[in-house]
Amino acid sequence: MKIVFASHNQNKVEEIRALLPKNIELLSLKDINHLEDIEETGATLEENSEIKAKTIFQKTGIPTIADDTGLEVFTLNMEPGVYSARYAGLQKSDDDNINKLLGALTQIDKRKARFRTIFTYCASETTLQFEGVVEGRIASEKRGTSGFGYDPVFIPEDKNITFAEMTLEEKNKISHRARALAKLVQYFNTAK
Repeated sequence: MKIVFASHNQNKVEEIRALLPKNIELLSLKDINHLEDIEETGATLEENSEIKAKTIFQKTGIPTIADDTGLEVFTLNMEPGVYSARYAGLQKSDDDNINKLLGALTQIDKRKARFRTIFTYCASETTLQFEGVVEGRIASEKRGTSGFGYDPVFIPEDKNITFAEMTLEEKNKISHRARALAKLVQYFNTAK
């Protein structure tokens, strides 16, 4: 089965590819020659995920999955949330986003946060959404060199290391994206 993953983020593509069963061939936007960005005009993770999945499915006719992920920091009124990728501006710099987040938390001890991912699956008459959440907290400084996005400052619940200090295999056992994708894979397995 072929599925398009509506993302230009090669790190995400590799992360998802590692989690999918071998009978699913994951195509990236590059593989289908869709080079332009899909404008995320939604006000929620759910809306943005659906916009991306429907845009690519309508273009290709190939079943499509898309995700939108937000880092939600409780003491910051759940910011950056839906604006996580462009928290520090439209240039979408991971370092700038992290620096802005750490700056906002400078005088704050309560650093409870969570990553929330919404996957949308779009095929023919079917549009389904699956949520994955991982609770945790924000570190006081960047730690680790793996991963991407906010991984160097996110410490998952019951751990003392950031996502960026974990291997991809360790992260994929507990991550928000892995949890949402597991629900999608379960749907694939029961829909056969």
